[in-house]
Amino acid sequence: MNAPTTAVIAPPPPKTLQEMRLPIVMMRDILLKTIFRQNVDMVSELSKAICLPIPVTQELVDMCRTQRLLEATGTLSAEKGGEMGYQLTDSGKARAMDALAQSEYFGPMPVPLSVYREQVKRQSVRNMQITRAQLTGAMGHLVLPDDLLDNLGPAVSAGRSILMYGPPGNGKSSISNGIRDALGDQVYVPRAIEYASQVITVFDPIVHNEVAQAEQDPTSLRRVTRFDARYVCCERPTVITGGELSLNMLDLVYNPTARTYQAPLQLKSTGGIFIVDDLGRQAEPPQSLVNRWIVPLEESKDILALQSGEKFEVPFDTLVIFSTNFHPNEIFDQAALRRIFFKIKIDGPNQANFLKIFSMVAKKRGMPLDEATLIHLLKNKYPTINNTYANYQPIFLIDQMIAICEFEGIPYQMRPDLIDRAWANMFVKDEHIVK
Repeated sequence: MNAPTTAVIAPPPPKTLQEMRLPIVMMRDILLKTIFRQNVDMVSELSKAICLPIPVTQELVDMCRTQRLLEATGTLSAEKGGEMGYQLTDSGKARAMDALAQSEYFGPMPVPLSVYREQVKRQSVRNMQITRAQLTGAMGHLVLPDDLLDNLGPAVSAGRSILMYGPPGNGKSSISNGIRDALGDQVYVPRAIEYASQVITVFDPIVHNEVAQAEQDPTSLRRVTRFDARYVCCERPTVITGGELSLNMLDLVYNPTARTYQAPLQLKSTGGIFIVDDLGRQAEPPQSLVNRWIVPLEESKDILALQSGEKFEVPFDTLVIFSTNFHPNEIFDQAALRRIFFKIKIDGPNQANFLKIFSMVAKKRGMPLDEATLIHLLKNKYPTINNTYANYQPIFLIDQMIAICEFEGIPYQMRPDLIDRAWANMFVKDEHIVK
């Protein structure tokens, strides 16, 4: 049974260096590189820079002092709460330079992959319970068939893969965005994770929307640590890709200058949604793209590879939504379709819903409705396309009439002749062009 969306447990902050479960040399080197690059000298400043509690940071500083890589400056700063300052020794500077030559990464300590797996379980997308009220509220601006939410609700709550298909222009992308808006709760995204002493950055401000936290006095020894600062509290992430999606975008990205890795899109979307829009418009065949997802979709794990060729498993915990204008049987074989858990057809509106959308758009755009024009549209225009209605058409037609009115310098208005001009721009006549 799914847990309520408010049940996400925050990652607890580490209390000792041993609890970090990172190579001690790696932690030491990141501390030295951070001091060298950021020129910080107080433990409270270092604690914030490397995202560790003050006692753990002090333990790391003391270890470096024992190894003669750090030394106390011998002065207390009254401006900074009477803290003792620290600086790199000559050996410490040499070690920092050597460590930077191996990897330019400094700052927040990474989270070991094994520890991150535990947090993924605590905030799994499959633990969500989306109610009808949440889904309806997130899609209240859309006019949808009555039975659509009946099919969509269980699919979202299950946290399993969804294929939405149907004619273009009927709101598949808007529905995907509505699902994203319905999630509502928060997850914890690591700034970086560690595997085999390699750093993989995960937090991406473009993908992740950070939830603001109350500021605390960085020099106070009574700071309340709400969660492990190596994570960022974010809204559940949403990654949206379209025709630009390629298979190599699903692999680790290696930065040869910094000698670090960047997480692929599906890892950044952990705990949230990955939307593959316009499936079938990519350079890669749809079957190839879906084949890449077979193991992740079935086993909730993905396989990534380092530059050395070493492969390793990472959690795959994301609601994948495929959206296409093609019929599934045209672009997938049955084995691929079997692995996509929910298939939902998104049809165009009926005439009643079309008129409802038309009225809503007209009101929003400030375009007065005209009954004679609507009758002309329904009786004379739509029969020419077999009365095939689509959700995009009201917006298109009204925006076209607005553009004409503005050009002609007349108030916004609906007239049969304006509808005719707008209609002419909605379709391209099939004809041979002499070159």
